Amino acid sequence: MRIVYSKEEQNMSIEAGKYKKQYYLPPQECLEWAKKDDITEAPVWCSVDLRDGNQALIEPMSLEEKLEFFELLVKIGFKEIEVGFPAASETEYEFMRTLIERNMIPEDVTVQVLTQAREHIIRRTFEAVKGAPKAVIHVYNSTSVAQREQVFKKSKEEIRQIAVDGAALLKKLADETPGNFSFEYSPESFTGTEPEFALEVCNAVLDVWQPTPDKKCIINLPATVELAMPHVFASQIEYMSRNMKYRDGVVLSLHPHNDRGTGVADAELGLLAGADRIEGTLFGNGERTGNVDIVTLAMNMYSHGVDPKLDFSHMNEIKEVYERLTRMRVHERSPYGGQLVFTAFSGSHQDAIAKGMKYREEGLDGGWWTIPYLPVDPKDVGREYGSDVIRINSQSGKGGVSYILQQNFGIVLPDKMKEEFGYLVKDVSDKEHAELSPEWIRRIFEKNYIGYRPIFSITECHFKQLQPRIETEVTLEQDGKTKVFISQGNGRLDAVSNALKSGFGISYKLAVYEERAMGEGSGSVAMSYVGIEKDGRMYWGVGSDDDIIRSSIDALVSAINHMMTA
Repeated sequence: MRIVYSKEEQNMSIEAGKYKKQYYLPPQECLEWAKKDDITEAPVWCSVDLRDGNQALIEPMSLEEKLEFFELLVKIGFKEIEVGFPAASETEYEFMRTLIERNMIPEDVTVQVLTQAREHIIRRTFEAVKGAPKAVIHVYNSTSVAQREQVFKKSKEEIRQIAVDGAALLKKLADETPGNFSFEYSPESFTGTEPEFALEVCNAVLDVWQPTPDKKCIINLPATVELAMPHVFASQIEYMSRNMKYRDGVVLSLHPHNDRGTGVADAELGLLAGADRIEGTLFGNGERTGNVDIVTLAMNMYSHGVDPKLDFSHMNEIKEVYERLTRMRVHERSPYGGQLVFTAFSGSHQDAIAKGMKYREEGLDGGWWTIPYLPVDPKDVGREYGSDVIRINSQSGKGGVSYILQQNFGIVLPDKMKEEFGYLVKDVSDKEHAELSPEWIRRIFEKNYIGYRPIFSITECHFKQLQPRIETEVTLEQDGKTKVFISQGNGRLDAVSNALKSGFGISYKLAVYEERAMGEGSGSVAMSYVGIEKDGRMYWGVGSDDDIIRSSIDALVSAINHMMTA
């Protein structure tokens, strides 16, 4: 099918003068963050799945679903959880009351609720949190140029006063309401606000609350919309951290969204720039392109040897609960949690991973995880090597195919046999246009090497010791007829080989013979591999039996059948 574009479409380009930069650089150089190479400790984590994440769902969670999700967040290890916007709906209000009245909030967990800086909404919020053991009241108003000019049509002074009045009402109602409360302020749409003005507003709020190191408050700087590259955001955060009043009494928090696809980078560089706390969601759920993905952030730290203070060792369970309750799907390529993120289909990748695994098994890695292509050990998030790491399709190679046999069935192929079997499996996958399961690969192996008897099979072998040689009498079936061949050799397999050579009038070189036990103990099955060479080409056969002699003879028979049908 040929796609034809109109003349207008062919000439379409960015309209001149339509777009401009909507962010603002700090008035002073703020690049100390660029001198740091890594995050050295976990931030304070605050999950906003139940508020920001929930409000972004096509079908918001019910009360019981929110309660189950809350318990999941506690199990993961979150100590701060924003549970909702109580003034927004009856379900939100009832959820907060249910957590308090059912005593569902652990002693070491602080719940957080969001409110606009509007008096009736703030008062309703305090009604919802009455009696809470520990709660953060999170108040916000928008400060950006676009919001000031287009939405609120207010001056800087008026916007600042909204924030100050909201902060003052929080302080007043906290003194009048039973419970244990602390405060958080967000200059919403911070990324579109002049840094000097954002600082002015935050400092005005801090003057109302007057936090101390013993009684801290939170200043949260949200990338409500990502408007700049991550290094610009980091410079903005460093400016705020450097110039903020009461800094030792402030927990500086970030709330990155992902409009430009760099929410994780914003958060990581923001931490280097002085932030202490991150608000985000599991798997990045949230408005538009979502919030910053805390799974990715935490596991990034873990991969560098930093304890993230969150437990993702049961990733599959977390993903199952998340998908069931949100009706969202974790993409197959989502970092750390996606179904395929540890999976290698490429032959070169599979070969490197398999060799890396062997290197580690031999203790050559010094105890450090350095497996090629795998930044973390899949087992650390509850995944399995055999089914999750190497999977086979037409792009796979000999290393991956042989690794699957070894990991799943204990079948260790001779090195010289791996290439032939790898191509055999790739060919099946290519013709079937399908990924091959481990069981399918084993069936291919057994059909082509263990059970391959298109020309003949041996039904009986009898041996007689004639020092120093062995004599054998071989009974075989071919085309429904029975034949008997007799010969001698240096050993039993050599004697059978000589009998078949003379009986069929064929010649070949017995180039490879290997045997391996498939288990431990006297009852274990023996796996024998035979490779015969004729005119520069190798032909392979495999035998499997609890009798090593029978196993080796079966392998030879399979190899000769391959040669005779080539």
